[in-house]
Amino acid sequence: MFTLAEVASLSDIQPTYRILKPWWDVFMDYLAVVMLMVAIFAGTMQLTKDQVVCLPVLQSTVNSKVQPGTSGKADFPTVETTTGQGEEASMRTVAFESAPTVTPDVFLSRATSSQYQTTESDQELKKEQKDSSGRKTNLDFQQYVFINQMCYHLALPWYSKYFPYLVLIHTIILIVSSNFWFKYPKTCSKIEHFVSILGKCFESPWTTKALSETACEDSEENKQRLTGAQSLPKYVSTSSDEGSPSASTPMITKSGFKFSADKPMIEIPSVTILDKKDGEQAKALFEKVRKFRAHVEDSDLIYKLYVGQTVIKTVKFIFILCYTANFVNTISFEHICNPKVEHLIGYTQFECTHNMAYMLKKLLISYISLICVYGFICLYTLFWLVRIPLKEYSFEKVREESSFSDIPDVKNDFAFLLHMVDQYDQLYSKRFGVFLSEVSENKLRGISLNHEWTYEKLRQHVSRNAQDKQELHLFMLSGVPDAVFDLTDLDVLKLELIPEAKITAKISQMTNLQELHLYHCPAKVEQTAFSFLRDHLRCLHVKFTDVAEIPAWVYLLKTLRELYLIGNLNSENNKMIGLESLRELRHLKILHVKSNLTKIPPNITDVAPHLTKLVIHNDGTKLVVLNSLKKMTNVAELELQNCELERIPHAIFSLSNLQELDLKSNSIRTIEEIISFQHLKRLTCLKLWHNKIVSIPSSITHIKNLESLYLSNNKLETLPAAVFSLQKLRYLDVSFNSIAVIPVEIGLLQNLQHFHITGNKVDILPKQLFKCVKLRTLSLGQNCITSIPDKVSQLLQLTYLELKGNCLDRLPVTLGQCQLLRKSGLIVEDHLFDALPSEVKEVLNQDTSIPFANGI
Repeated sequence: MFTLAEVASLSDIQPTYRILKPWWDVFMDYLAVVMLMVAIFAGTMQLTKDQVVCLPVLQSTVNSKVQPGTSGKADFPTVETTTGQGEEASMRTVAFESAPTVTPDVFLSRATSSQYQTTESDQELKKEQKDSSGRKTNLDFQQYVFINQMCYHLALPWYSKYFPYLVLIHTIILIVSSNFWFKYPKTCSKIEHFVSILGKCFESPWTTKALSETACEDSEENKQRLTGAQSLPKYVSTSSDEGSPSASTPMITKSGFKFSADKPMIEIPSVTILDKKDGEQAKALFEKVRKFRAHVEDSDLIYKLYVGQTVIKTVKFIFILCYTANFVNTISFEHICNPKVEHLIGYTQFECTHNMAYMLKKLLISYISLICVYGFICLYTLFWLVRIPLKEYSFEKVREESSFSDIPDVKNDFAFLLHMVDQYDQLYSKRFGVFLSEVSENKLRGISLNHEWTYEKLRQHVSRNAQDKQELHLFMLSGVPDAVFDLTDLDVLKLELIPEAKITAKISQMTNLQELHLYHCPAKVEQTAFSFLRDHLRCLHVKFTDVAEIPAWVYLLKTLRELYLIGNLNSENNKMIGLESLRELRHLKILHVKSNLTKIPPNITDVAPHLTKLVIHNDGTKLVVLNSLKKMTNVAELELQNCELERIPHAIFSLSNLQELDLKSNSIRTIEEIISFQHLKRLTCLKLWHNKIVSIPSSITHIKNLESLYLSNNKLETLPAAVFSLQKLRYLDVSFNSIAVIPVEIGLLQNLQHFHITGNKVDILPKQLFKCVKLRTLSLGQNCITSIPDKVSQLLQLTYLELKGNCLDRLPVTLGQCQLLRKSGLIVEDHLFDALPSEVKEVLNQDTSIPFANGI
């Protein structure tokens, strides 16, 4: 027999799972415990007291009057005949043979009553008075035990014998059916994770703080206090309303946790201050909830399993009730037994009493009552399961009661688990909803961010850039720390990979800020912050993947002078290029577009009258349509890099104010059109480097005002004399070509200051080269030069000389006469430098306050 402890272990569910057990499951568990107690009690009673007592049914008194003497001898044997051996045993056998035939249909009670009704003689009364133990049968004790055992199995109904075991088995099945969804592996893991996360969310300090903040926001007292609070200082624009952001502009509104610049929120320290450890735990919970939701919402296995086990319990209840009701009347105190062992005992029928019948009948009635209650609860559970869509859960009530208006509705198993939790306590789902809200998560990130990035830490990250400006670069943060806006002397602010960047009204304190970088950072701004940026920002860099990442307020910065756009403007999603409002940028002077354009967007021409510099880096996509360039009459600098151009575009020749043209990294093979540059009177710099040019036409002489010519990384083999007729040329770069000879005409370039011919095939340096006495930079590396003429001493302004990678065996001693040349500006092999006289090396090693120049 099972013990109570062993059976109770079947329903031993972890205490943490109680939040998933509604009242009906709890009630059914208690009913199952009571049924277990009924089974154990009945089984214990049956093991200790269950037995039947049988007596033979004697012959009727009518037959006994016919042969009174014989009947007397047979019915009243002496005690010795039942206990003796040998002859006494034979006497007992004879007595059985002479025993009267037992009538099967006559009960012992009726035979006895009939006998007493017909017996009136004094002789029989005397015999009864002498036998104080009553009428005796011809059976001894062992025979009674034998008959009792046989009749227990033959006459007693099976339900009376196995009732406790059936109750125990049925109860165990019901217990298993109730808790199977907690044990099944594919649901157990999800339930365990859900209960664990739910408990942590309920106890998290962030939950309490977030809900407390919501209560503070909703309280009338707090609203009055915020209304009377002094607002933050803000920049008041003196411009007109023109250029104000439209309704679609990504400004921070007053809904949810978004703040207004006019009435900033004064936060309660006890609410917003969060320990670093608690903040990290809360952020981890947000990530766990997000992953758990994605894992659970894709199936409804838990729901189906719960419905299935409820159906099984209902079917089990109907089955138990149907067959148990039929056996209630079979449990009786009296039973007739016909063991068919007359040849052993001489009797054919016995009447038996079952001493447990009364108790078992009461227990069975109690068990049926419990089963009925259990079944009605099962039916109610089924009604609850089909009454509402349990695979959908709405946080509408939570959204109405709190500021977390973005809490999403959930579905499938996630929704079902939340419905089950609501049956335990609705507060759990309300607190759990805090971790489903992106607004709540962003608020937590902001608090943690401000706690980590203090003013002192940000000050340590401020550096000086190449333009000697104070610069701060923030990378992959959850937001923009509030302390950033306290760096009032900052000139450049770079925000990279900050998806939830918000620029608040405090930016109006940064009066020195003129340059802003937004790299994959669709920042949102408050109204006051926008007004400040609109009137102060001069340079803006925006790097994006999709054109939608470009903040709409960018197009409204009417005082902006430089705009750098880096991203994809020609994808399927960006057929309508998002530069529709550039016409508002009336002061824009420099536009830099690094993308994959096939044509210059017409919207760029909207700002054409204002542009002085246009840069297009096309990342290898062929730029086909260039007619829009003709409208940019004021452009002074034009760069068309990596646009797969094969010739110089004719539209360029209409740019009368063009001063610098850069066609780097294209596929230009011939530049015969260069003659048309004679109409560009202001052109001073021409960059045709990193192309496939094989020759320079003599018509280049028509560009009279050319001062800088870049022809490096092409396929030039010769330098025509026409190049050296450009008397104003100060910078000439023909590095990394296949030039073998430097023409003697180079001596005509009296204004030449920088000459680069590195990476060619030059073997002899003409003496005329050293007539260019204004040379400051001379790059002759990676050639085949065998000697350097002594006339190098004529280059008194030389500060940089590259000779490394040639076939030199010595350096001229006259290098020491180059007054501005120092060892740092002399690029040559170490052994050649060491071979110089000591006095020359001393001169070259001297310190100088004059910086060397490697460019213009």
